[in-house]
Amino acid sequence: MVGRFRHDWPRLLVTIFVVGLVSGSPAGPSPAGSWVTVDDKTHKTRGTIFLVEENGVWSGRIESSYDPAERGKVCDKCPGERKGQPVIGMVVLWGMTQHGAEYSGGEILDVDTGSIYRCRFTMSADGRKMTVRGYIGVSLIGRTQIWTRNQA
Repeated sequence: MVGRFRHDWPRLLVTIFVVGLVSGSPAGPSPAGSWVTVDDKTHKTRGTIFLVEENGVWSGRIESSYDPAERGKVCDKCPGERKGQPVIGMVVLWGMTQHGAEYSGGEILDVDTGSIYRCRFTMSADGRKMTVRGYIGVSLIGRTQIWTRNQA
C-alpha cells in the first residue's frame, strides 16, 4: 500500500490542482449596480447607468443625469421604438455576455447621435472601474469610456 501511494502522488496533486482551478477560481467582481459615466470627449461626469443580469445576459439603462437640461430629454435621433422616448430610463446597453474577464457580444446606444455600436467591457480587479468600448466592425474603430461604480 505504501509503495502504491508513492507512485500515485503526482496524479493526486494534478487532480487537486485542476479541481481547484475549475471550482475555486474567483469569478471576479460583478458589474451589477449603478455606474457613473464620463463623457469621453468633454471628460465631464454625465450621469448613471444601472446594469442588471438576467439569465446570463447583461443590460443597462440610464438611471440619472447630472445635467438638469438633460433630465427631460427625449431621444430624437434614436432608431425604432426608442425614437422620441425619454432618455432617463432608456435601455442603452443590451445583449452582453461574460467571456472570461470580458463582457461582449452586445450593443450600446449613443443617445446623442442615435448610433448603435458593438460593445465590450472589462472591470478592474477591485470592481470599482469599468472600461467600456463601443465600436464599429473591429474594436480598433471606436470610443472608450471609463465608468466608476456609483458609491452613493
